Amino acid sequence: MRLVAEFTTEPFDVEGQPPAHATEALRVAEEAGLECEFGPLGTLVRGEQELLLPTLTGVLEAAFASGASQVTLQVRRDG
Repeated sequence: MRLVAEFTTEPFDVEGQPPAHATEALRVAEEAGLECEFGPLGTLVRGEQELLLPTLTGVLEAAFASGASQVTLQVRRDG
């Protein structure tokens, strides 16, 4: 089954370069082979359940290790 996950890392900073907690979380998802869309308000990732769900652990770990104070996450079926 294909899933879609959306996550937002905080603290949220709209000026300048994206914070490390956002870019490191994205890097983990990209390196896992998920389809990724990085936006100013969050990141959307798509992939097969078997790949996406375990990758979310790494995404969360990377975000918190890079300074996130909170991560908001939603997961749903794709389509």
